[in-house]
Amino acid sequence: MARGEERAVTILLDGGEGIALDGLFMASREADAGGVVIAPPHPLYGGSMDSPVVSEIAWACARAGLASLRFNWRGVGASGGMSSGDAEHARADYAAALAQLASTVPGRLLAAGYSFGAAAAVRAVAEEPRVRGLILVAPPPALLDRAALVARRRDVLILGGENDEIAAAAALEAIARELPRARFVRIEEADHFFGAGLADVGREITKWLGGE
Repeated sequence: MARGEERAVTILLDGGEGIALDGLFMASREADAGGVVIAPPHPLYGGSMDSPVVSEIAWACARAGLASLRFNWRGVGASGGMSSGDAEHARADYAAALAQLASTVPGRLLAAGYSFGAAAAVRAVAEEPRVRGLILVAPPPALLDRAALVARRRDVLILGGENDEIAAAAALEAIARELPRARFVRIEEADHFFGAGLADVGREITKWLGGE
């Protein structure tokens, strides 16, 4: 599946806050293929939807035939509001992006994220029945809500860098072993930022999705 063209979209938050998030949507070329929402890393540490890791997740999902929506947290880029590392704000931002994708894309939905964004995705979709799987790239174990992670039986892919000092591979592998339908992949020579191993991240996601 070739990469599609992304277009800018606006995501409105619920609750009357008057906040709009900016996002990038890539349509699927396959009917009823489903889609994925991809959350960026921590907004207070430069995390945005332009992260190379977030982009790689989107392109990997496109190769597997899925539509994708990546977005900026409130206060980042052109998104309204104030930047915050608050877990509830992140949950609300992710939930708004998921609701927008769900309203326009038929078929299965997946939740994805990188680092802080992976942990936010887990919390946001804990009780969402349409979300059939999780793609978690380098989620810091201390931020993962274990109850939310096991709230529903889902297919889960966890990727971790061999040299990651923030999301240790051994800890992520142990978490995967606790889940009934999880797969852990260690990316050799990679640290938390995937200066090395970025292409491997994409290949492993596409493979897991059945796209190659």
